[in-house]
Amino acid sequence: MIDQSYLDWPFFEDHHRRLAVELESWCCEYLDEQIDHSDTDKACLEILSRLAEGGWLKYTVPKAYGGVFDQLDVRSLCLIRETLARHDGLADFVFAMQGLGSGSISLFASDNIKQHYLTAVASGKKVAAFALTELESGSDVANMSTKAVDMGDHYLINGAKTFISNGGIADYYTLFARTGEAPGAKGISAMIIDADTEGLEIKERIEVIAPHPLATITFNNCKVSKDKLLGVAGAGFKIAMATLDIFRTTVGAAALGFSRRALCDALQRTKDRQLFGAPLHDLQLVQAMLAESALDIDTSALLIYRAGWTRDTQGKRVTREAAMAKLHATETAQRVIDKAIQIFGGMGVVKGVKVEQLYREVRALRIYEGATEVQKIIIAKQLLAM
Repeated sequence: MIDQSYLDWPFFEDHHRRLAVELESWCCEYLDEQIDHSDTDKACLEILSRLAEGGWLKYTVPKAYGGVFDQLDVRSLCLIRETLARHDGLADFVFAMQGLGSGSISLFASDNIKQHYLTAVASGKKVAAFALTELESGSDVANMSTKAVDMGDHYLINGAKTFISNGGIADYYTLFARTGEAPGAKGISAMIIDADTEGLEIKERIEVIAPHPLATITFNNCKVSKDKLLGVAGAGFKIAMATLDIFRTTVGAAALGFSRRALCDALQRTKDRQLFGAPLHDLQLVQAMLAESALDIDTSALLIYRAGWTRDTQGKRVTREAAMAKLHATETAQRVIDKAIQIFGGMGVVKGVKVEQLYREVRALRIYEGATEVQKIIIAKQLLAM
């Protein structure tokens, strides 16, 4: 049984509480044990369709373009990711990418662009993707080398992106490329490139320990009309960081969902398993593991929903709060899941057992959207600037 007493915290409004209850019921009916994950691409598209039919994708865009709220509501995004992650890591991935892949459009695009792309994202008619990472730059975004040369009425794109989620199944990519207005971070722009653009190629599909659609994408003289530019030229780094301010918090929420599921399964295991003639939970060492996990989960939840509440109610950047939430929740989730596997014993490393799946799912969260080490740097810089 999942502990939902945290919904009584003052971070939430009544509509958040209703959302959590309704989504939990929906997941039990439409996700659990119903979707074949053997073909990852097919599973993602099936999940996308179900999320669209359930109306959950509407939370990824503003109300004017088919969404629920006038602006993105971070607490709702976090509650949805947390709940989906508890049930199905791939469902969390699908929802998250619709949000991340359209977030920069919601925040910075022209109305025409928003109408064309966001309404399709909310209805599940377009699969979204966020093309930021490069092999050599990674978390050092300002060091990217993909170039967009100004040709008057369009940009000419050359370069490559890698570890791009939804690579190969996306209908469009929010692309970040060097336009050269200034050195480093000040010379990057953000734009939309459709997947069927001539010269865009899926160079390689990438297999990872927890299967997701990932790819390396190359751009060979790809033409992108200037009306696909987000914001102004040279503002791409700021656009990326503003988008990540929102979605880094939700990464923490996904990790929190994994943690809650691991603790729930571990608790049940301690009740069902006999050791030395008594239930496993009678051992004080096991009780300590459970207590430590519960503490990690609650502190993560406090950081996550503080960041979400601050962003939603004060409307300001939450760079430090989001970094803290993401760092703490992902690092502690790894520990909580590891403890759950230890409690399961040999069964914990059997392929297909839920805690084994969680162990593979959670590892990437400590890397993507800014690795743990990068979050520490962000937090320190924010403190030093006070």
